[in-house]
Amino acid sequence: MEKVLIVIGDATELLDTMYPYYRLQEAGFQPVVIAPEKRRYQLVLHEIKPGWTITKEWEGYTLDCDVPFSEVNELDYAGIFFSGGRAPEYIRYDENLVRITKHFFETGKPIASVCHGVEIPAYAGCVDGRRMATVAKCQFDLEVCGGIYVDEACVIDGNLVSGRTYRDNGYYIGPWIDLLLKAGADKQAINA
Repeated sequence: MEKVLIVIGDATELLDTMYPYYRLQEAGFQPVVIAPEKRRYQLVLHEIKPGWTITKEWEGYTLDCDVPFSEVNELDYAGIFFSGGRAPEYIRYDENLVRITKHFFETGKPIASVCHGVEIPAYAGCVDGRRMATVAKCQFDLEVCGGIYVDEACVIDGNLVSGRTYRDNGYYIGPWIDLLLKAGADKQAINA
């Protein structure tokens, strides 16, 4: 069973994270949750309430980190998922997460990103010239780092698949899993 990384931190968005977590399992992959340290993390729900101009946040479920960033050997993983919520704003500066992120962009392994998840590859210098969807308020983060903002439910740019928010889960997760399955089949054909 191939392993796929899911990047989280405190205040990672619940639906951004749990939908791909279980979809990976359904597709025969082992999701491996990585975070700054090995402990339990608080996931949250985000929504802009009617009449509000900012996002309201509620506590959701918790999720345990399987492997801290510092112990990840990126060669052991078939792909990576950058979840959204407020966590990316804080964890993107971790030097080990930057190392991990660069590996997946440099090797062409399947990558998915949603919502604020874009802040991690943007900080790592990996979005220059890449087309991506993200939540509208992160358009600046993407474009200031050379990326191209696309306001669509699913944007595929080579090995990179992205969506705007959890409302796009049903549109971009499937194509990302298809890339993971194809990469696995190609790897088996080469090794046969």
